Amino acid sequence: MKVVKPIIGIVLSGGGVRGVAHLGVLQFLSEMGIEPTIISGTSAGGLVGAMYSAGHSIEAMFEFFKTTAIFKIGNFATNKPGFIDSDKFYPLLKDYFQEDDFSTLHKKFYVTATDIIHGRIKCFSEGELIRPLLASAAVPVVFTPMDIGGTLYTDGGALNNFPVEPLTGQCDAIIGVDVHPLKDAKPEDIRSTIRVMERIFHLSVHHQSIQKYHLCNVTITSQDLAKFGTFDRGHFEEIFQLGYDAAHNKKAELLAMMNGR
Repeated sequence: MKVVKPIIGIVLSGGGVRGVAHLGVLQFLSEMGIEPTIISGTSAGGLVGAMYSAGHSIEAMFEFFKTTAIFKIGNFATNKPGFIDSDKFYPLLKDYFQEDDFSTLHKKFYVTATDIIHGRIKCFSEGELIRPLLASAAVPVVFTPMDIGGTLYTDGGALNNFPVEPLTGQCDAIIGVDVHPLKDAKPEDIRSTIRVMERIFHLSVHHQSIQKYHLCNVTITSQDLAKFGTFDRGHFEEIFQLGYDAAHNKKAELLAMMNGR
């Protein structure tokens, strides 16, 4: 009698360089023989999800995050709203997605971005792939918005940093991975206008995400990731390990999920 494998979905949150923790989670899932077949992600989670769906190895994805230079002079924007020109990263992603289309991916994949013209979230799952990925990862102010079909899009995490919605109703079980935890702040750390605005943004993102944890069978996160900033490079191995360890800590729940309990 043929054994039917359960349809496993995974949602990958945004989080900047903390997105490397997603790779640690995927590594542990692979060692357990768990292979998600439907992926939803945003920002860094969208990049990981797309590369995973295209069949790139954990090692190749890790190298992408480790070697991609963001704040080099050639990437700065001219006459655009934002410091870094998102379009400059198109050739880099083209190396990973030779055919720029969702249809070439090996798994069903959804990526979200924020439509800043109409003030709503947009979920991309067909057509061109690379520009939606760049839009989803375009952290506001830092990166320029992406023009797709005459509409400007930016970071999907601004409105939905934990896009589990595309997976609901399609999966036998859903794994949620949130790499954007919140830590308590010190009063001296938020005494400037910019810091207050940043803190409010992180509070909003965090609380919107945790309210959707119940839609997942297993949720994986690590509070220790909160000590790293969005662009805090130089800790890739530690961030990867935190993701791996967080998944390992949920081993019993993952086994129960796979056994239908």
